[in-house]
Amino acid sequence: MITAYILNNQVLDIHNLGPQDILPDNTIWLDVYKPDEEEREWLTGLFLEEVPDKEELDDIEASARFYWDTDGLHIHSLFPQRIGRDTKGVHVSFTLRNNLLISIREDDIGLVRLLRHYMRQERLEVENALDVLLEVQNLKVEYLSDLIEDGYKTLEGTADQVFEADQLTPILKELIAQEETNGQIRLSLHDTRRALRFLKRSMRQTMSGEQHKWIDEMLHDVESLLPHTQFLFDKINFQLEAAMGVTNLEQNKVIKIFSVAAVVFLPPTLIASIYGMNFAHMPELAMGYGYPMSIGLMLMSAFGTYFFFKRKGWL
Repeated sequence: MITAYILNNQVLDIHNLGPQDILPDNTIWLDVYKPDEEEREWLTGLFLEEVPDKEELDDIEASARFYWDTDGLHIHSLFPQRIGRDTKGVHVSFTLRNNLLISIREDDIGLVRLLRHYMRQERLEVENALDVLLEVQNLKVEYLSDLIEDGYKTLEGTADQVFEADQLTPILKELIAQEETNGQIRLSLHDTRRALRFLKRSMRQTMSGEQHKWIDEMLHDVESLLPHTQFLFDKINFQLEAAMGVTNLEQNKVIKIFSVAAVVFLPPTLIASIYGMNFAHMPELAMGYGYPMSIGLMLMSAFGTYFFFKRKGWL
């Protein structure tokens, strides 16, 4: 799907394009979502070199994510996308050339829908394609901040439940999900910082003073958010260790019961073993009360051991 955003008095109009359409005048942003073969063929008319594919989007090397060529400035940016309780990273290719921003992505991104919503309400005022790119990056930073706040709230809830044995399984699942989400947030923050620094360095001659200030503010926000991700990692690890400690305590209680039971029944077992030996001269075997006497000794030894453990506080 190809969507063209046309600048009209600092307001963006939205038009869907097909492979047979011509790029409208004053288009400053062309968003391409899951392009098929015909749409890729249409895109080749806009690129002097090769159209970025999925493999190139997933490349993590800086030289493959931030660079200049004959098509203009290229930034492959990582966006967090939450699906239910899971968060994954979505790679988007941005190409900026001659006041035209081309974005290519293989996955849906909620931030694009949010940006489109702002456009329909005329809440965005942009003057060129670079403003659109900066707006996308700004929304990403704000979204990452919201994810961090959600992480704090979630961990406050799990902290109250981590010592409840019957809740350990869902708590462990939630903590693992939070660890993955926090990892995606941290990756996105690092990626955003690299993209903004590259953008500022590459276009310092053509940027306006307001755009320079905007990038500096976003970089400051990114730097302020990164320590929070480290704190969340520490908090998640602490709660995981606490949950595992509770699990070990519960297991130790079960093992303690079996150990005490084995010790309590050890003296009766010894008595039964003695009178079970096949020696010819065992006076107690000839006694009329030998059997009840041996049963009594077994019970006395078992209860004596139990009360000894109880008095020591080991039970």
